[in-house]
Amino acid sequence: MISLWQAHVSFAMITFLLLPAFGLNRALRIAVLFALLAVSFIPVDGLSLATYLRSHIDDLAITSMVLMAWGCLRRLGVLPPAQQSKTWVLILFAVLALVLYPATMGLSDLDPYRFGFNPRPMLIFFALLTLGLFYLRNLLAVVMLASATLAFVAGIKPSQNYWDYLIDPLLGLYCFASLLMLVMHWMYGLLIKRHRSPPNRPA
Repeated sequence: MISLWQAHVSFAMITFLLLPAFGLNRALRIAVLFALLAVSFIPVDGLSLATYLRSHIDDLAITSMVLMAWGCLRRLGVLPPAQQSKTWVLILFAVLALVLYPATMGLSDLDPYRFGFNPRPMLIFFALLTLGLFYLRNLLAVVMLASATLAFVAGIKPSQNYWDYLIDPLLGLYCFASLLMLVMHWMYGLLIKRHRSPPNRPA
């Protein structure tokens, strides 16, 4: 049951984040978000639209749900931008994707996914990491990691593996794509700055 509701909420948030704002005020944007949630229940050939989406992306990690909720709240004007916090979140989960997915594709002899079935060392590591991020006031990362850990302890997803609460392929791809865009933007800024700087004149 949790998976089905997660699929509907995921459909609504993903579609809401992909749609342009259309210059709507906050009340109308909230109405659009709830309308998309209702649309996710529309059946097509006996299956809801959310179920079709789930068949392509599977159940998302809790961290993905939190990140999308943060994005929706930002678009609704409830939360202010936090670009620096988001950059570190992108780096953190890109690293986690690099640790997990190359091994699951057979590119490494080490299988970190199996550690998620008995994750006591992982829980200790991520608890310390969460405390460190809290000290650095990166609240977005703290909420993402804490929510994933609490959800795992409560067992709200069908999976018994801690990794499935922490990271999913969609989140990994999003982090890599966003970091690539940030690097390209930074390099473009450097080129513009060099182009605009006056040449050194001989004395």
